[in-house]
Amino acid sequence: MGQVLHGCARTTEAVRRAIQHSQESLRVLARRHEVNPKTIAKWRKRTTVTDLPTGPRKPHSSTLSVEDEAIIVAFRRHTLLPLDDCLYALQPSIPHLTRSSLHRCLQSHGISRLPEVEGTKKPKAKYKTYPVGFFHIVYRRGWS
Repeated sequence: MGQVLHGCARTTEAVRRAIQHSQESLRVLARRHEVNPKTIAKWRKRTTVTDLPTGPRKPHSSTLSVEDEAIIVAFRRHTLLPLDDCLYALQPSIPHLTRSSLHRCLQSHGISRLPEVEGTKKPKAKYKTYPVGFFHIVYRRGWS
């Protein structure tokens, strides 16, 4: 499996490792790898060759407060209702709650999918077995 680079990344891990171990000047390395000298300086300062994580350090909802999220999570864990039923039951107490914000909240807490109940799902059927040499020919109109 190949490495996944940041969308604007101009260097790979091998190039970054070469930059970190090289004794040449910033300008020479920048010309060789066709990047900005600031990029060379940045990778020399770092101890690893992987990109730093992007995005917020601690994700939070922009529409729901911490108390709203706690209400939603407790309600879902207690009732185990489907998404739409949760939405209709919680909207009187949280009027600004939308279906998408409810779904995002449940996803972030890892409870967006209801647990599987024994016996509700049909077991996967295997393919029908045919004798050796049997050909199954399907005729459909319009085929020539």
